[in-house]
Amino acid sequence: MLEMLYAQVASARRRIYRREGRQRRLQRPVVSVGNLRVGGTGKTPTVAHVARLLLDMGEQPAILSRGYARPAAIDGVVVVSDGRRVRADLAASGDEPLMLARSIAGARVLVSPDRYLAGRLAETHLAATVHLLDDGFQHLPLARGTDLVILSLEDAADPRTLPMGRLREPLGSAADADALLVPDASDEQAAALAERLNVATAFRLMREAGEPMRLDLFGPSARVASRGPVYALAGVARPARFFEELRTSGWTVVGTATFPDHHRYTTGDLARLVAAARSAGAMALMTTEKDVMRLLSFRPLPLPLIWVPLDVRIEPAPAFRRWLSERLADERSAGKGAQA
Repeated sequence: MLEMLYAQVASARRRIYRREGRQRRLQRPVVSVGNLRVGGTGKTPTVAHVARLLLDMGEQPAILSRGYARPAAIDGVVVVSDGRRVRADLAASGDEPLMLARSIAGARVLVSPDRYLAGRLAETHLAATVHLLDDGFQHLPLARGTDLVILSLEDAADPRTLPMGRLREPLGSAADADALLVPDASDEQAAALAERLNVATAFRLMREAGEPMRLDLFGPSARVASRGPVYALAGVARPARFFEELRTSGWTVVGTATFPDHHRYTTGDLARLVAAARSAGAMALMTTEKDVMRLLSFRPLPLPLIWVPLDVRIEPAPAFRRWLSERLADERSAGKGAQA
């Protein structure tokens, strides 16, 4: 009963925003990266991948985020990065926007509950030529020209919505997407899922662990050659998957600790983690790139801290680049026609 009610409310909300004049429009093209599932799908690494692709295409992207779980949230707009330097700390930006700002040179990163306001600031003051909505599929007040939705075969096979299932909206909402990004699928599987859900286009989303780095070192010396033993910790949506990826990559994981997504670490947490790691014989602590953003303020740490970025790519890469370029051109052409 609760599941059905939740699905009906989510569908009604989407219908309301489909009505003429309900959405606000920015002057530059808007690309949204989102999903149907609650957490753990790789949205933010996908945003990073698309942002780098846009930079390579000569664009000046602005990443617009709501900055979930910010300790010092404010009503206005926080410029986390102006495209040249990082201008905000963890408290004002949130872990994911700070991660994007630190890892993507040239991308503007802005945080606000009002993403239209953030986008206007990026256009008028930061020379943004295109916008990227991080976790934007459910952010219906802002119009977008391209909706990318991450949907796994696993989640499509279990289409229950909250509170009994994992989906934020009914599976049929995916029909509003312009393309599906299907993790760990073949071309045939991705195409079949898109056809089933009445989505015009599908691409494969491939995940892989990036090169491990030590937090206390910089440059080439930060790269880590040894594979353990390590004590792994994670405050993300699906920590078990991170731990399994470490083991699959050849790391000797002698212990693990999990925390809620976006957990704010304390000195007590660090003391317990270091004690547990030393007791287990670990040479270092190991965590995700997102967790590192919440551990920066504790430097220097009693043990080395190794972090592993999550790299994603959208395949086939040439086809996706061409498709995205055409979408941006079409949106710009439609915008000029509307102004004429």
